[in-house]
Amino acid sequence: MFDETVKLSVEGNVAWVILNRPDRLNALTPEMHGSLRACLDQVEASEHIRCLVLTGAGRGFCTGQDLALRRFAPGVQPDLGVSLERDYNPLVRRLQRSPYPVVCSVNGVAAGAGSSLALSADVVIAARNARFVQSFGRVGLIPDAGGTYWLPRLLGPARARAVAMLGESIDAETAAEWGLIWRCVENDALPAETRALANRLAASPTKGVLLTRRALAASAHQDLNEQLDLERDLQRQAGATEDYREGVAAFVEKRQPIFRGR
Repeated sequence: MFDETVKLSVEGNVAWVILNRPDRLNALTPEMHGSLRACLDQVEASEHIRCLVLTGAGRGFCTGQDLALRRFAPGVQPDLGVSLERDYNPLVRRLQRSPYPVVCSVNGVAAGAGSSLALSADVVIAARNARFVQSFGRVGLIPDAGGTYWLPRLLGPARARAVAMLGESIDAETAAEWGLIWRCVENDALPAETRALANRLAASPTKGVLLTRRALAASAHQDLNEQLDLERDLQRQAGATEDYREGVAAFVEKRQPIFRGR
């Protein structure tokens, strides 16, 4: 069971997972990771959820690992790979393979692994006062939790190197202009904009959306011929869904489609 450091709220077909350590800007602890796993287990056990929203409580989204827990006695050699293997990497993989679209609603600072975690979502929307900081270099580390994967793909190599090495803060408007995130909205509009986005995805042809995610992810490491073959194979799967037939019928009948995610 998850504790109060992670909250779950379900609105229709949308699950809202809220990081809830506002006094620590939702910095992550091992216990918090356990709560996230339990929360996602509960969400995935539901037959009704068709979109997941990840956000934070208070004035920050997530500042990554709680460094107060990383104070080592003199002579102790830490193995930071343990927490990545146990907590962060499985979480990123789980979000990328989720059975529904994932939206990250960034309500404030997203730093370190918190920034990488946000970029693991399918669609990232942020308040104007949000900031993205790859702060690893400030403590002698490399970007992790997928940071070195997302940055060059979203920003290109030149900006990725500068962002990772300098650790400078990127405001939400710049992040949207650079293609790091999808959209920057006014602070007070973030909840409503996020809700509208999540409801739209929840009402979409879910299988087609997830096949689109798969195709786009594969394009980063395939040549054109391989990608064309993959599009053919995935389109066959999409064409076999009930939602495709409903979409065509609705178009012909000049009405709004009602997709069931099947």
